[in-house]
Amino acid sequence: MMFDFAPDRVRKGPDLTPMIDVVFLLLVFFMLASRFSTDVVMPLAASTGQAGEWTGPPRLIDVDPGGVLRLNGGEVTMDMLLSELSRMTEAPTDAIILRAKEAPLQDLVSVMNDLGAAGYSRLILVE
Repeated sequence: MMFDFAPDRVRKGPDLTPMIDVVFLLLVFFMLASRFSTDVVMPLAASTGQAGEWTGPPRLIDVDPGGVLRLNGGEVTMDMLLSELSRMTEAPTDAIILRAKEAPLQDLVSVMNDLGAAGYSRLILVE
């Protein structure tokens, strides 16, 4: 018969260090992967399906890839565009047609923001 005179082992709980490491890494990953930008709502009126009123000369703005702007076919800068539009419109509520062609969405949104900041509120987006 054998006797065991060694002190009883103290059972320790599970080691939490690996789990804490994983949780910390997940926290860092999701903090770095998240977006910290704010979303901006751009009001666009839905089409009514009827012909609207149009006054003055045509105002068609093409936004080409690379941010190149064309007003009625002629290449312009943003400053030239705003000065030409002020000459071509009777009121800031006159319709302005925007066509993005193959331009990135951010270029189109930048043009819409600049036109909105200049006071033009009736922007019509076409394909």
